Amino acid sequence: MTSLSAPLASPAADLPPPERDWTAYTTAEDGGRRRLELAVEGITCAACMGDIERGLKRVQGIASARVNLASRRVVVVYDPGALVPDRILDRMKAIGYPAQPFDPAARRDGRSAESKRLLKCLGVAGFGGMNVMLMSVSVWSGNVTDITAETRDFFHWMSALVAIPCVAYAARPFYESALAAIRRRAVNMDVPISIGITLAMALSVVNTLTHAHEAYFDSALMLLFFLLLGRFLDENMRRRTAVEAETLATLRADSAVRMGEDGTLTEVPVSRIRVGDRVLVRPGERVAVDGIVRVGTSEIDTSLVTGETTPATVRRGDMVHAGTLNGFGNLTVEVTAAAEGTLVAEIERLIAEAQSAKAGTMRLADRAAKAYAPIVHSAAALTFLGWMAVGVHWNEALVIAIAVLIITCPCALALAIPAVQVVAAGRLFRNGILLNAGDGIERLAAVDTVVFDKTGTLTSPEPRLLNAASVPADALARAGRLALGSRHPLARALAKAADASDPFDAIRETAGEGVHAMHDGETLRLGSLAFCAVEDDDAAEVRDAHPSASLIAFREGSRAPLLFALGQSLKSDAAETIARLKQRGCAVEILSGDRTPAVAEVARALDVAEWRAEVDPTAKIARLETLKAEGRRVLMVGDGLNDAPSLAAAHVSLSPVTGAHIAQAASDAVFLGERLAPVAVALEVARAARRLMSENLAIAVVYNALAVPIAVLGYVTPLIAALAMSGSSLIVTVNALRLRRVAKPPAAAARSTASGAPATETPA
Repeated sequence: MTSLSAPLASPAADLPPPERDWTAYTTAEDGGRRRLELAVEGITCAACMGDIERGLKRVQGIASARVNLASRRVVVVYDPGALVPDRILDRMKAIGYPAQPFDPAARRDGRSAESKRLLKCLGVAGFGGMNVMLMSVSVWSGNVTDITAETRDFFHWMSALVAIPCVAYAARPFYESALAAIRRRAVNMDVPISIGITLAMALSVVNTLTHAHEAYFDSALMLLFFLLLGRFLDENMRRRTAVEAETLATLRADSAVRMGEDGTLTEVPVSRIRVGDRVLVRPGERVAVDGIVRVGTSEIDTSLVTGETTPATVRRGDMVHAGTLNGFGNLTVEVTAAAEGTLVAEIERLIAEAQSAKAGTMRLADRAAKAYAPIVHSAAALTFLGWMAVGVHWNEALVIAIAVLIITCPCALALAIPAVQVVAAGRLFRNGILLNAGDGIERLAAVDTVVFDKTGTLTSPEPRLLNAASVPADALARAGRLALGSRHPLARALAKAADASDPFDAIRETAGEGVHAMHDGETLRLGSLAFCAVEDDDAAEVRDAHPSASLIAFREGSRAPLLFALGQSLKSDAAETIARLKQRGCAVEILSGDRTPAVAEVARALDVAEWRAEVDPTAKIARLETLKAEGRRVLMVGDGLNDAPSLAAAHVSLSPVTGAHIAQAASDAVFLGERLAPVAVALEVARAARRLMSENLAIAVVYNALAVPIAVLGYVTPLIAALAMSGSSLIVTVNALRLRRVAKPPAAAARSTASGAPATETPA
């Protein structure tokens, strides 16, 4: 019998902790790997990035780890068969950087909390600094007049009573970061700052105890104030320059309304939606999945995903993407991708990788910043010993060493490249361009030759009606209704051009010939010229006007037939983009596998002198190798399967988001929407970014080249050193923000849309 006095066992205490559902936080990668994105605490500088990446790569099963300094996130690609995500979190905690799966709402709250914390510390430092400064003015005045030693000591002790608790509170962001680094047996930017603040306070206390004329409580507090001011402004600038990926993440709906086989509706988390399920999207709701519309008609606002501003009309058979906003109608959507593999998820991944990927210039800056840590401490120590060797009192020598310790902190160098890279990624995204390679910006900046594929790149991927202006509207409407009875691509294009939705009754199709039906006692026929009894001579005029188009005929009873010319048309801004590239000094070529007449017509319409038709992938690569041998830096723009080898072979490559998946995988960037303007914008932004990267590196180098010798010679106080160090960091960040003025997104009125906005009716 159990004793009543024995403690009762707690069943809950014996239960294991609840397991986290990782399916909502990880996505599939090639080779069976998974991708996990973590929000990390305590990342302050480039040294932190190196600590995390090296620490994670030592774990067996982790294929790669990349840190985004601007958004303070880590992307880890791992083998799910070798370790579980909880092991990654444990490793992050062990190396001193606690992390959690990235959640957009929580991350925004965390950023807000960090800003508030810095602001509180800044206020305390400012309050303490002002009050101590009032007492310091009395001491300074008294030192040149008749102040007694007892009065001076009184003011010093009063200053200490104010300064010590203020510094203990306000310096926490630096002390906590420095202690975490030391526990990891590493050094980050906050270590020399913490040492400088501590030495300044310790020296002031020693001087107070020894009745010295000078104490530096005011300098320590003002030093801390300006350091915190720089950190606070830097935090807010990071928030301004790294919002794109988080904005996209908020477009992901948490749940969807799944339709059962019996028609029942159940709201379930998106992580439980599977390919093949059907979901209901009601008016005003954001689409939660990628899928095909099976029932319903509506308008979809795609502006936040593709940048197109005019709502796109969708009906049965059309594709919709997660993150887009449904308009007025109920839609039943068959799921093709849910939590993983959606367009918005892919866009978010590309933005995050573009911001965190390390280009060659950034890797150079990282190595320089890492090497600076021992240099900073060595310079301060040698300065102290040097001044002592020449007979300067240890007190004064220590003040000079503190100034050197602070002024040589390489924050500006660590921010020089990442700041520009983050702003560039945001500017490219706002123009519909998503980088897929870390050094894509550098390679785009070097481009002097642009080579285009034709079909699907310079021209629209689907056929369009090219002679709509010469066809009676009522006849086009009847032909469109008849075309609804055929599955032929040209018939579907004609039905779309006629905006037909109500097919005739009893439409019959003759395989390979066309369709026919009875209407008002007349036989209506739509199909080949022979099927509609059209002589070749009767079609000569239309052929001459549209030599590369496909012709289909429409006959009503015994009336004269109508001919419809259907073919690809140039994208609305193709000519403008080609002219823009030429103005910026780029040579332009067309390489296409299409027929010679079609390519020649496009080249003539776009004023492109250098073009080649009927070229296979091998010939395209050979041409790119020839250009490379001539010293050209080639940008290849293409979208088809046959373009993938040449996209990979070019110096840098771009692919439209409508292109084949393998083409996008081979390209260094993809662009959204129906326009070609992103091609020119990518070059403009990349060239401006390269220039700003060079400027930032020059600023950082010149700052250190000028500031360090001046500090070593004793002409800089710790307070001035703090101002200089914070100022240099802010200068490179503000300089990076200048990129926001480059290639602003086009006005809404100038944009064409994927929903059928008029395109330039130049046949292809």
